[in-house]
Amino acid sequence: MTTIEQLLQIMDRLRDPVQGCPWDRAQTFGTIVPHTLEEAYEVADTIERERYEDLPGELGDLLFQVVFYARMAQERGWFDFNTVVQSICDKLVHRHPHVFGEATVTDTHTQTLAWEQLKEQERREKNNKTGVLDGIPLALPALTRATKLQKRAAHVGFDWPTIEPVMDKIAEELGELEDAIHRHSPHAEAELGDLLFACVNLARHAGIEPERALRCANRRFAERFRYMEAKLRDAGRDIRSATLAEMDTYWEEAKKVEEAGGSVLPSAR
Repeated sequence: MTTIEQLLQIMDRLRDPVQGCPWDRAQTFGTIVPHTLEEAYEVADTIERERYEDLPGELGDLLFQVVFYARMAQERGWFDFNTVVQSICDKLVHRHPHVFGEATVTDTHTQTLAWEQLKEQERREKNNKTGVLDGIPLALPALTRATKLQKRAAHVGFDWPTIEPVMDKIAEELGELEDAIHRHSPHAEAELGDLLFACVNLARHAGIEPERALRCANRRFAERFRYMEAKLRDAGRDIRSATLAEMDTYWEEAKKVEEAGGSVLPSAR
């Protein structure tokens, strides 16, 4: 028995109407979705923390989500796990004609353009839709969805040719946000959204993945904050009673440690 066959048999047993697990039997497509998102984020977190020894387990948890969906679909007579596997195999071969066919690409940029063209063709054949932005999931993290929206628009020429106008747009949006805040305008939220959207555009033009950039910023903030807490604790101070000046001193110290190539909290990674 192969490993995947064992996993499929375990899933069958968990969903067995008589001898299965009550929790697993009670699940539906809708109730499993939050768990799928959580498992995907745990994979990303494991990679971000470079805990590769934990990655097989996290990837297994994510794979189990696919098996779970396939089993529920099989119970309804829609498709099974083999259909899922065949679907991705067919899709990968179709989207890589330069590997499995006669097409030729010269670099990653050319390959990306060809990939998007093939995906657009698939969307039209599947949904009979021709909208450029069709098919971008609403449930994506906002930064990721903003990036995909902008990339789709750029493919049809709706984009600035250089990065300078993008920076100008950010300055413009920041000014509008400041004005809205000072006027206590109800449009402040929309103005902030426009500013964030423009920042995503800057990241795209600079070749930076904004979701990853923000995750890294979150991690740096947390590590510096914990460094600050530890230093205050060593000095006999509780952070809740420390002054802003005291906290800022250790915050700047943490930044200098990072700039020197050190880790402010090796144990946190």
